Amino acid sequence: MATETGADASDDPAERLEVVNALLAEWAACSTEESAPLIERFEAMGYAVRGKSREEVAEVLRRPPERV
Repeated sequence: MATETGADASDDPAERLEVVNALLAEWAACSTEESAPLIERFEAMGYAVRGKSREEVAEVLRRPPERV
C-alpha cells in the first residue's frame, strides 16, 4: 500500500515491528503448548499465560507485561 510520500507501508519500521511482534507472539504461543519452562519464563517476565489457550497466550504476548 502506497502512502502520500510514495513509500510502501512495509518500509515503515514501526509497522514492520508490529507485524514481527504479532508473528513472534503466535510462534511463542504455539511453543508454550510443549514447554513448561517457557511458561515459567513468561510468567517470571510478567506475562500471565499459565492455564490459557494458545489463542489467549498469543493475545497476552501481544501486549506489554502486566507486572514487572
